[in-house]
Amino acid sequence: MRLKPDINLKSIYDINIFNLKACEIEAVYFDLDSTVMRSKSGVFEKKTLDFLNMLKKHFKIAVISNNKNEDYIRKAQSQVDFPIIGQAKKPDVKVLLSVCKDMGVKPCNCAFVGDRPLTDIFCAKRAGMLSILVDSISADSEKKIVRFVRFLERLSIKK
Repeated sequence: MRLKPDINLKSIYDINIFNLKACEIEAVYFDLDSTVMRSKSGVFEKKTLDFLNMLKKHFKIAVISNNKNEDYIRKAQSQVDFPIIGQAKKPDVKVLLSVCKDMGVKPCNCAFVGDRPLTDIFCAKRAGMLSILVDSISADSEKKIVRFVRFLERLSIKK
């Protein structure tokens, strides 16, 4: 099934560098909200920044978001030295493929990490990338209705 991720992890911190290298991954792209940043916070937690900076030693890194708020994207970008791209319109693959081209990496040598099967995982699959599904970085504080919607979404990938 096209929504089933190649790898399903509890969080971004469970990403295994050695496994990615064994898959010949050269670049790791992330969704922004709820994947590497608490939704609508505009601020990276120190733990996340440390993790992403560690990953940068091994891979090219970018964040690709559907968020359309240019001020929000600029605020996120001001905290890191790798690209953060908004208005991606995932599951459209145009932006993902453009980032690959800009970074000089083939899609088959990229991994995309996100928290949503219907946008992030579907987009990664369509682009020919390794897809990694993670739970929300703010799962512990999400509203019950949001957790329920996430549960329903994940039902679609279990078949």
